[in-house]
Amino acid sequence: MSIYNKINAGFSLGTASPVTAGIEDVIYIFNQDDFTLTYDTTNPLIVTGITAVGTAKIYKFEGTNNSFNTLSKLAKTSVGPRYTEEIDFNVAGFSVDIKTQLMAMGYGRTRAIVINNYNSSDSAIELFGAVNGLILTDAERSAADETVDGGYKLKLTNPDKLREPYPPRAVSIAPPSGTATYASTLAAIEALVAA
Repeated sequence: MSIYNKINAGFSLGTASPVTAGIEDVIYIFNQDDFTLTYDTTNPLIVTGITAVGTAKIYKFEGTNNSFNTLSKLAKTSVGPRYTEEIDFNVAGFSVDIKTQLMAMGYGRTRAIVINNYNSSDSAIELFGAVNGLILTDAERSAADETVDGGYKLKLTNPDKLREPYPPRAVSIAPPSGTATYASTLAAIEALVAA
């Protein structure tokens, strides 16, 4: 019996650019229905384009001191592998505007882009929630918590029973003329960020 996918290459860790843990202190979050994604025609793990529907924008969340983290975890199911994706981040504040955004992330579906500290990989920039989106599942605030100065600890993850069919997608967007690079991908994302 043949399996659906087959391995086609090996890998090794190099000493020239060793792997570095963590993600940068920035997350780009956008409403799932506000943007269409374009995938590489030969590899569904690569997003080659993010296009706004109308005047939609991406929202940039910035932190400090490694206050953001991501997790991708394989879950075996009866129909094949599925991936749980999570993004943890902190918000140093609790204004009405922040609470409004938390409610929107809890009810609506979002997608998120993160930048790995290890940026020598073709997956330096990753998209979470590509198929099923992400929702806010945890929003915890303890007024006495000095680690976030009384702000919120948040978790975006897949909605119940809706894990992703692939691990987080690599984002690799080429400029109008030329090949995709780390810089061209960041520039394309930043061009969609709300002012």
